[in-house]
Amino acid sequence: MAVRSTRPPERTDRVMGTVHPPAQVKLFCALLVAPTISVDEVETVLAQTYGAIVLRSTPMPFTQTTYYACEMGSTLTRLYLAFDPLISIAALATVKHMTNRLEAMWSTLQGQRRVNIDPGYLDLAKVVLASTKDHSHRLYIGDGMFAEVTLRYRQHTFQPWEWTYPDYRVPATLTFFQQLRELYKTQRRPLPSTKL
Repeated sequence: MAVRSTRPPERTDRVMGTVHPPAQVKLFCALLVAPTISVDEVETVLAQTYGAIVLRSTPMPFTQTTYYACEMGSTLTRLYLAFDPLISIAALATVKHMTNRLEAMWSTLQGQRRVNIDPGYLDLAKVVLASTKDHSHRLYIGDGMFAEVTLRYRQHTFQPWEWTYPDYRVPATLTFFQQLRELYKTQRRPLPSTKL
C-alpha cells in the first residue's frame, strides 16, 4: 500500500516573500479655502514647504457637504495640488502634522480655520489620505496619525470605496488623480536596497 505524504503541498519554491523597500510616492494636498484667505498665499507656502507645484486642479465650489460651514463659512473652494519631489510613504504622518500647524497659523484669532489641508499620496494602485481620526477603514501610521485608501486603481481608472468622500467621487477630481498617476509613472523610482 502506498504511503501518503504528510507534507503540505508547496505553493512555490520559496515559502517566504522577499522584503523590499517601497517605492517613493507622489505627495498631494487637498485644500478647502475660505474667501477670507488668498489661495496664492496658501500655494506659495505649500510650495516652499514641499517643493514646486507640478499639477493643480481647477478650483471648484465645495458643495458636497455643509460639514465645514459653521467653522469656515459656506462659500468654500476645493482645490488639489501635487508637488514635484517624491516622498517616502513613512513621511505621511510628519506631513500631516505640518499641515495641521499651517492650518493653525492661518486660523482666525477665535481659532476658526480659514483653510483645511488634507495631505495624501498617490501610487500606481491607490490614493491614500492622512487623518487624525481613527475609523474601521483606517490604519494607524504612527505619531498619532491614521490613513485610508480613498481611491483604488481598477480597470484603468480610479474608483471609490463605500467610505470615499463625495468630493473625491466627482469626475473633475478623478481626472486630477488620473493625470497625477501619469505624471508619477514617468517619475517614480524604487528606494535603494537596505538591510532591514
